[in-house]
Amino acid sequence: MTKLEQDSRLDRIGDRLQRRVQSTLRSQRVRDLLHGVPLGHPLHPAMVQVPVGAWISAAVLDLLPGQRRAATTLVALGTASAVPSAVAGLNDWAGLSRDQRRIGLIHAAANAIGLTLYAGSLAARLNGRHGTGRALAYLGLGAASAGAYIGGHLAYKQGAQVSQSVSELHRMGDEWQPVADLASLPQRELVTCEVGDVSVILYRHGDEVTVMLERCPHQSGPLGEGEVREIDGHACVVCPWHGSAFRLNGGEVVHGPSGTDQQVLPTRVVGGVLQTRLP
Repeated sequence: MTKLEQDSRLDRIGDRLQRRVQSTLRSQRVRDLLHGVPLGHPLHPAMVQVPVGAWISAAVLDLLPGQRRAATTLVALGTASAVPSAVAGLNDWAGLSRDQRRIGLIHAAANAIGLTLYAGSLAARLNGRHGTGRALAYLGLGAASAGAYIGGHLAYKQGAQVSQSVSELHRMGDEWQPVADLASLPQRELVTCEVGDVSVILYRHGDEVTVMLERCPHQSGPLGEGEVREIDGHACVVCPWHGSAFRLNGGEVVHGPSGTDQQVLPTRVVGGVLQTRLP
């Protein structure tokens, strides 16, 4: 897997596919929906439960007598639901870093093989060739399982589409810590500072001050270097790397490619000093 991460030969295919995905999915609203922005949680991992569950259930039923119709129905359900799941996955993949896209390309290829085998299995079953259909389905399950393993590497080893900022919380203490003098904070401007060794951004609006983790949850982009933009009537910070936008009054994700909200820390003012701590 490490060799695949470093194999630049995959970039010829990956870069071309990335451009194709981005040119096809042009609508910001559609991209946000596929990223899971309305949920505040990546959509692709939730969607793949349907095809995976259907295919595994079909594999069990294929071992039992008298379950041809039920198994065929589940294969059809899994095959149909895999298509929108793949679209959501490609949308996420197009916003990853190059080494992640290399692994993601192999992940997609394994799943594409699995989907093709299951489509063949469904066709064979509908034509009465149930033995062939079962064989193709088990081969498809093997390919999809390999794809799932590679997807696990992509998520858990490479951190694709998981919050890159939440680990910062583990470096903060539970006690209230001073951040800045309230009077020194400018109105409606981003200010970057450190709480211990954790970087945060401050945004003051009147007497209300937001303290938000500075690392973008998508790919660790520096939100402190982003711009403040009003979106749907809310002041939002837009990441300078990939354009993810988060509300400054609550941290909710407004636009992807991030599918998760950004962490906002509780605040209080004591003796004119702004303080913060763990949520």
